[in-house]
Amino acid sequence: MGEAYRNASKHIAVMAFPFGTHAAPLLNLVRQLSDACPDALFSFLSTQQSNSSTFPTKLDKVKPFNVWDGLPEGYSFRGDPHEPVEYFLKAVPGNFTEVLEQAVAETGKPVDCLITDAFYAFGADIADELNVPWVALWTAGPRSLFVHANTDFIRQNVPDNGPQDKPLDFLLDFSGLRVVDLPDGITSGDFNATIPALLHKMGLALPRATAIAANSYEDLDNTVVNMLKSGFNNMYLNIGPFNLVPLSNAALDDSHSCLDWLSKREQASTVYISFGRVITPPPHELQALCEALEESEFPFIWSFRGNPDKQLPPGFQERTSSKGKIVPWAPQQKILEHPSVGVFVSHGGWNSVLESIVGGVPMILRPFFGDQGLNARTVEAVWGFGVGLEGGTLTKEGAMKALKVALCSEEGKKMKDRIGVQRELAYNAVKSDGSSVENFRTLLKIVSNGLTLKHQAN
Repeated sequence: MGEAYRNASKHIAVMAFPFGTHAAPLLNLVRQLSDACPDALFSFLSTQQSNSSTFPTKLDKVKPFNVWDGLPEGYSFRGDPHEPVEYFLKAVPGNFTEVLEQAVAETGKPVDCLITDAFYAFGADIADELNVPWVALWTAGPRSLFVHANTDFIRQNVPDNGPQDKPLDFLLDFSGLRVVDLPDGITSGDFNATIPALLHKMGLALPRATAIAANSYEDLDNTVVNMLKSGFNNMYLNIGPFNLVPLSNAALDDSHSCLDWLSKREQASTVYISFGRVITPPPHELQALCEALEESEFPFIWSFRGNPDKQLPPGFQERTSSKGKIVPWAPQQKILEHPSVGVFVSHGGWNSVLESIVGGVPMILRPFFGDQGLNARTVEAVWGFGVGLEGGTLTKEGAMKALKVALCSEEGKKMKDRIGVQRELAYNAVKSDGSSVENFRTLLKIVSNGLTLKHQAN
């Protein structure tokens, strides 16, 4: 046991969701709390695979503990990304409570506070059993949290199999959004499927949290943020954007020389393309996007997941080599901050939206699943710094039109101005007197003062 563990007076247990981009921001928050709370130790519970990829180095006051991933003995991944998630969720919360007992025994200290991914409704029950505060981390945007917290009310106002273009005007500040923009499982799809059921339980349980920390900032969505605060006892705390509160000074990985390539392009002329770590558009959409890029002749840099030689049209890379660059990985935030980049073609994941704001770059959005459709429609219809695609998918004509709007039109200039305003507000939030910093201080008090603040909240 390290010196930091022996000297610690508080023990905070942390339960991560080990899929997608969930565990890393939770660990970054824990590291931030650890730096600000020197008398606390943190037990970080996740699967072995997640911990091995999330923990970069040994941390003095943050110790990883491996929980069972729920996979049967001899399990072989068959290509369905939902299958491991379903196995894992069948194992919770038992796999966590078992290892939590081990963490208490190993550290010799009872738990003083529980921090979990907001997905875990069972965090409320575990915290109650331990009589400690429960802090939930929501890694996505405020609107998606709001619709999950109000799923039952939305279902009462949207008839089964009703029109998908019905506006959500029964919700304050949602009139620009439609039923079709809601995540699957709220008004359509299988309500009892694993993830929709998980999110519904989450929405019902979160009012029991002592605090909900979120990766956003107060001024991005004031009306929705205020409604969330009202529903969560004024303990909905925006403490982001996380991409503006980095916790390490790791060297920039630009092994493919993206930034040097961009430095040779004209200001605001270049298209940056990335659909995230999980999704690759279907072949006919990749074909359409390539045709649009080739015919429009805009310079582009594409962070491509997969094998471009096999998945992109024959000869495309050769024909566009003078104005295009395709790489397997790119330093996305640095690219979006580069003055040569004029638009970001994205799936609309929340991290990408925040990175676009911080870079001050308008978006073209092609969402696929989860909260992406809601994010995309909000960026376009509410915040006004992005453009959707006609029909919601990539076609040659639709992509070319969107590129010209973003890069060559008066509306594109207005989008640039609007996202520039948000960029300034985001930076202001993380200044020493900013709202996100003040909210973090409130969160720190909850984590460090434990029982006192739990009783006050109740």
